[in-house]
Amino acid sequence: MKAVLAIGGGQWRVDLAQPVDLSMPIAFDGGGPRHFGATPPRSLPFAVGDFSGEVESGASCNCRTLTLIPHCHGTHTECVAHLTHEPLDAWRLVPAAPVPAVVVSVAPVAIGGDLVVTRAALDAAWPRATTAIRPIALILRTASETRVAPYIAADAAALAVERGIAHVVVDLPSLDRTHDEGRLAAHRVFFGLPPGSRRLAEATRAFATVTEFASIPGALPDGPCLLAWQVPAIAGDAVPSRPLAYRFEP
Repeated sequence: MKAVLAIGGGQWRVDLAQPVDLSMPIAFDGGGPRHFGATPPRSLPFAVGDFSGEVESGASCNCRTLTLIPHCHGTHTECVAHLTHEPLDAWRLVPAAPVPAVVVSVAPVAIGGDLVVTRAALDAAWPRATTAIRPIALILRTASETRVAPYIAADAAALAVERGIAHVVVDLPSLDRTHDEGRLAAHRVFFGLPPGSRRLAEATRAFATVTEFASIPGALPDGPCLLAWQVPAIAGDAVPSRPLAYRFEP
């Protein structure tokens, strides 16, 4: 399905039938990605009365109870309510239509035993030919295979904000250091939430979303593209998600 879109005064062609899937599926077999020491997600037959919820056990159909932690299991999209007392549903903030995006590959910098996506590294890697579409989403690829997960420096998150980014997708389990004493500095900068604040009303960027634990393949080149999300309408500050990138055609 080919489409021609008018973006930033120009025309851009995409094949909507050929997205690049940026998600890591949630597996219920004990495998699959997980973080923060979480136990694996579970899938168990729903049983009530004589109904077993499993055809193999003689039931008329399969019906299962799923137990998972969106923040820890697979690709997920979250909102500022990850940090606030007041609730906000992440799925309601996900754009309904594809949005202009930019793919940036960054090599994290070794700093004091950590691997950090610094402001300087992000600025140096940012493709310069993106002004024509004015991306509002950033797909950040670190391609790190180290045991220590890299994280995003607060001033690097600030650079994304300065460049008009409202949605970020990263191939990391979290924007921030796994154990940072609860500061969550990059999250706070990106959501416009002051240090220490837990009030939703104080967030100046409550419209923003962060998608973590994504898989960003080399088949998606650096530069402009379109980004869309598939998310379930489940209440909460985070939901499992399937971000889809669409490459522009000549």
